Amino acid sequence: MSGNKINADRAGTGPKDQGDWFDAPDPTETTDTGERGLRFECTMCGNCCTGPSGFVLFTDEESVAMAGAVGVTRDEFIERYTRDTVLGRSLNEKPSPQGQDCVFLDREKVPGRAVCGLYDARPAQCRTWPFWKSNVASPRHWDRAARGCPGINSGPLTAPEAIRVTRDRLDI
Repeated sequence: MSGNKINADRAGTGPKDQGDWFDAPDPTETTDTGERGLRFECTMCGNCCTGPSGFVLFTDEESVAMAGAVGVTRDEFIERYTRDTVLGRSLNEKPSPQGQDCVFLDREKVPGRAVCGLYDARPAQCRTWPFWKSNVASPRHWDRAARGCPGINSGPLTAPEAIRVTRDRLDI
């Protein structure tokens, strides 16, 4: 009987008052440890910063921080590195063999790695990957994100409460 409840929760169809699916012991079914939460460690592959054209949205405060990191005024930053979209201002993209890279993704600085040129000033959208609502909505969504991100399901364990705090910062 309890197996059915876990399977229903893994499918994202369990009762909402029982917590999130990643609260269950071994939510990804990849270990026998009974751990609760999800694992992630950035591999610097750049997959989260490239692909089809998209949006990297940011706040006014974040634009000031990013401008400072680049060494330009906020207005100059907006003019040179962003574009207007239906969702708001977004960082520009540049074509690469992998798709449309974020304008600040650097594939040359560290051979074999993709690094962020504004890592310390990157916007919340980037800081919260992969714990976006769209990725942690269900095990199926998490598995889909993992297909494109080799850091998902590896590295240190992130506790369910930390996942919820990160997830709830943005509506992505």
